[in-house]
Amino acid sequence: MPIAPITGRLRKRLWLDLSVGLGLGVTAAYAYWYGIHLKSVQRQEEFYLKLERARAQGQP
Repeated sequence: MPIAPITGRLRKRLWLDLSVGLGLGVTAAYAYWYGIHLKSVQRQEEFYLKLERARAQGQP
C-alpha cells in the first residue's frame, strides 16, 4: 500500500519559512541597531567629546 506523494507542500512551506525568517531577521536587526548599537555609539561619542573638551581646557 504505497503512500501518495505530497505535491506542492514543500514549496508552500518554503515560502512561508523564508518570509517569516526574513521578517523576523530584519525586525531583530532594526531592534538591535536602534535599541542597542546607536545608544552605545552615542555614549562613546559623548565620552570622547568630554575628553576633547578637557584637553582643550588644559586639564589632564
